[in-house]
Amino acid sequence: MPKIVLYGVDPSPPVRACLMTLRALNVEFEYKVLNLQGGEHMQPEFLKKNPLHTVPVLEDDGKVLTDSHVICTYLIQKYGGQKDKALYPADLYERAIVDQKLYFDCGVLFTKLRAVTIHIFNATGPSKVPQDKIEAITEAYDFLEKFLQTNEYITGKNVTVADICCIATVTSLAFHPLDSSKYPKTTAWIKKMQQLPFYSPNEKGATELITFINAHLKQFS
Repeated sequence: MPKIVLYGVDPSPPVRACLMTLRALNVEFEYKVLNLQGGEHMQPEFLKKNPLHTVPVLEDDGKVLTDSHVICTYLIQKYGGQKDKALYPADLYERAIVDQKLYFDCGVLFTKLRAVTIHIFNATGPSKVPQDKIEAITEAYDFLEKFLQTNEYITGKNVTVADICCIATVTSLAFHPLDSSKYPKTTAWIKKMQQLPFYSPNEKGATELITFINAHLKQFS
């Protein structure tokens, strides 16, 4: 039985980032899908692992980690082979640039997504998403396009964990379509990421989330 266990759900961008990282590293693991609607994440057993009752949660030989960025960088440092080390460089400056873009993912990209989904996955019931919250996603696209002006990937010429985490979030923002003529670099980056061998775990969950969000937006239009 694998000693690594990942708890999550496919529609979650942070979970998908972890799944892609595990696939990139070719690490054997067990994936336990939680029934969030059934409140499985609120059960005492899970709360012991993560009092925040969020996913993903990683167990490695009984040791628990939460937060996708922490999980992904941990996995690369512990299980990455020599060729995988480029995903999270050892050079301090290069690593700082990767960390910077990881913070961009959680502080900007995911924040834009969360500002929308909080009106959908709400304990008091779904509500109309303010249009300005949707329009604010454009700013995130603007930032990405600038990052990619001189880079093939978000931090340079090589794929890093920052690309993995950011693509999971960006593909979850597709309910606010990205204009390829206005964002050619970002469009090209998305296509390159989609062609990578470890990308496939992102497809199903991203499609499920976008379908759900679009249905909600149509309902409250």
